[in-house]
Amino acid sequence: MGLFSRHPAPRRAIEAVAETVQTPPKSLWADGFGRLAVRAVQIIIVVALIAGVIWGIQQVTLVIIPLILALIFASAFGPVTMWMRRKGVPAVIATLLTLLAVVVVLAGLGWLVVNAVINQWDTLSTQAVEGFQKAQDWYHTLPFAISPEQVDQAVQGITDFVTSAQFGTGALAGVSAVASFVTGFVLMVVILFFFLKDGPRMWEFVLRPFHGSDYDRARRIGDKTVTVLGSYVRGTASVAAVDAIGIGVGLAVLQVPLALPLAVLVFLLAFIPIVGAVTAGILAALVALVTNGWVIALVVVGIVVVVNQLEGNFLQPVLMGRSMKLHSFVVLVVLAGGTAIGGILGTLLAVPLTAVVWGIITVWNGPDKPAEWARRKKRKDPVPLAGGES
Repeated sequence: MGLFSRHPAPRRAIEAVAETVQTPPKSLWADGFGRLAVRAVQIIIVVALIAGVIWGIQQVTLVIIPLILALIFASAFGPVTMWMRRKGVPAVIATLLTLLAVVVVLAGLGWLVVNAVINQWDTLSTQAVEGFQKAQDWYHTLPFAISPEQVDQAVQGITDFVTSAQFGTGALAGVSAVASFVTGFVLMVVILFFFLKDGPRMWEFVLRPFHGSDYDRARRIGDKTVTVLGSYVRGTASVAAVDAIGIGVGLAVLQVPLALPLAVLVFLLAFIPIVGAVTAGILAALVALVTNGWVIALVVVGIVVVVNQLEGNFLQPVLMGRSMKLHSFVVLVVLAGGTAIGGILGTLLAVPLTAVVWGIITVWNGPDKPAEWARRKKRKDPVPLAGGES
């Protein structure tokens, strides 16, 4: 008997022992509602942290924005500097030559735009007056009209605003904004110089605290960030140049005034995906409508549509690669969010920064191994995609 007895214990004794063991109380967080509450608290904490980071960035935009822009430009022009250094050019000379080339290109574009506007200003102003008179004649044919008293009131309201203290305050704010822009531009140039000259050494210094797999992951993140930003800027610039040349040649053939400034505007707005191309097309069509009539304006719209279709279906996949392809829905959402948070700069930076985040996710666990949650799942019955793909 006892512990080593061959006879099992009586059933009644086992039941008595089981009754003495108390079942632990059920936790309030163990059911589905409790898990939902825990997840909600976690989401609130993450959102609060993100909001705090965004607020902190907004307080030091004079430093953060030049730093981000310098990183983007360094990623785009870094290969040129490295190529010259491999050819034996000293680091300082290679960096200065790269910066000088960028400044010359930007100054050249600015000079072309200003020169074209000055040369065509008389013609444009005359045609604009004629277009305004035509608009007035068309306005008198409408079933409703605005009285001269209402026009005088509007003019008087504008005059009062211009001579008010509020307008003076706005002018001072504009002067402050110009000063901040100049300061940020100088700071960006200085940071860009050091990024181009000592970028790899600076990154190695940042990676010193990491070891083992963490070091490898940090290296992958840095390399992917530079690759994505460089590919985005160079690819977008190539696509924008083709758009500007195509639309600019069409405007010149149709003898639309300010063809060159409009082409430069097309190039700049092309860096805003989807929205930029539409805006540039509308502006070009409006200029053609005012100066050349509605027939030429419709032809301009047709040229813009053809160029945009060529860009979307051929140029972007070839020049930017499929790895840079973000869904149009994602692009629109991040553009709206970037505009709400950072204005024009937020609009320009939203898409490349989103592309960087996605690129980091794709190399999180290895060169070709995305993060676990971001991997494509294999399904027994795959959902068919558009075009019959699965």
